[in-house]
Amino acid sequence: MIEIIYNHPNRKDVRRKLRKDSTSQEKILWDCLRNNLLGVKFKRQYGVGGYIIDFYCPLKRVAVEIDGSQHLKNKSYDEQRTKLFNDLDIKVIRFWNSEIEKNLNEVIKKIKIELAI
Repeated sequence: MIEIIYNHPNRKDVRRKLRKDSTSQEKILWDCLRNNLLGVKFKRQYGVGGYIIDFYCPLKRVAVEIDGSQHLKNKSYDEQRTKLFNDLDIKVIRFWNSEIEKNLNEVIKKIKIELAI
């Protein structure tokens, strides 16, 4: 039997709920990433393994994660996720909610650098 690594059907409802209940920071960043606005396609709430990435560019294999204060308590969980993504050759870049709110242009600039565009 082939293991499904990406967007496992059993997690579809979870991904759908996360899209529906997006944080304000996710909505702000999504408005900058959607519809190929950076020249590449991003997917929102994309499943990889047992995890869900906030934003993912399959072409460039770049994951963008937005972290709130809950991530201060879950560092080992985030490290485990990042290790899996890196093992699958997915580059992870993280931003704090406050970065999206206070300096969106710099966030977009950093994403463009990782995408090499």
